[in-house]
Amino acid sequence: MQQITASRPSYYRPAPKPQPRAAKADPAPSRFWYRYERMMLTPLFRFALRVVAPFILAVLAVNAYFADQERSDNFFLMLQDLRTSFVERPEFMVGAMTIDGAGPILAGDIREVLHTDFPISSFDIDVVAMRETLLGLSPVKAAQIKIDGNVLQIAIEERTPVLLWRTQDGLQLVDAEGFVVSAAKGRLAHGDLPLMAGVGADVHAKEALQLLKVAAPLGDRVRGLAWVGDRRWDIVLDRDQRIMLPENGAVGALERIVAMAQVQDLLERDVSVVDLRIGNRPTLRVAENSVENWWDVRKTSLGVKE
Repeated sequence: MQQITASRPSYYRPAPKPQPRAAKADPAPSRFWYRYERMMLTPLFRFALRVVAPFILAVLAVNAYFADQERSDNFFLMLQDLRTSFVERPEFMVGAMTIDGAGPILAGDIREVLHTDFPISSFDIDVVAMRETLLGLSPVKAAQIKIDGNVLQIAIEERTPVLLWRTQDGLQLVDAEGFVVSAAKGRLAHGDLPLMAGVGADVHAKEALQLLKVAAPLGDRVRGLAWVGDRRWDIVLDRDQRIMLPENGAVGALERIVAMAQVQDLLERDVSVVDLRIGNRPTLRVAENSVENWWDVRKTSLGVKE
C-alpha cells in the first residue's frame, strides 16, 4: 500500500517561534543618582561643583608645581625677563628732562632732588611721587609733570617773594601766602621789598600786605612792620615813630590814622607812639625831647629858676 504524503507549497514559511519578553527597566534611579539630582537642584551645590572645586584643584596643582624651588625661580625669572623686554622697548624709554618756569638755582635743586638717571623706562617713573617731591620745595608753588615722547617735561610755578622777614637766623623771603621762599642774601639785595619782623609773622603775611597797602600814602616813611606778642602788628616809621595797632580791626584803625595824618599832619608832629590798642581811646606819646622843651617853656612862662 503506497503512503501518500502531502507536499507544502514553496511560499510557505513556518511561523516564528515566540520570543520570551524582556523584563522592563525600573524607571526609578538608584539612590546615588537620586541624591545627586536632588543636590544639583541646589544653587549653592552647583556653584561649589562648577567653580569652587575647579579652583581648589587648580590651586593644588599650582602649589604642587611651585613646590620645587628651581621651577619657581625659573618661572619668576622668565616673568622678569618678559617685563624687562617689554618696558625697555625704545618707544617707552625717556632720555631727557626739561624744566620750564624755574630759575637756574631752582632748576639745579630740582635735578638734584629728583636724581633721575637717563635713559629710564616710562614705566619706572612715578609722576605722582615726583610732583609731591617738587611741591615739598619751598620755592615751588605749583608743578606739572608729563611724559611727551622720550622727554620728561616739568613745568614749575615759582613763589614770588613779596616780603622780607627778619628772623633770628637772618633774612627770609616770604610770598603772599606766608611761605618762606628762600634765604635772602641781604637787605640791599632786596631793597624793594617791605620788611617785617617778629616770631610767627610769616603766618600773618596776608594781613601784613593789607596794612602796607593802607599805609601806602605815608610813602617812604614806612620802615616795616613788627609782629608783637604773636597777636598784633606795629607799623614802624622813620624818626623812631611807631603805630601800635589793635589785635582786632587793625586795618580799619590804620585807615583812620592815615586819614588823620593826611588832614591834620598828626605824624609830622613830635609824636613817638600812636597807641590804637584800645579802639575807642587812642593815645599819643610825645617824644622825650619835646617833653623837655615843653617843660623849659613852662618854667620860663612861670618864672621858675633852676
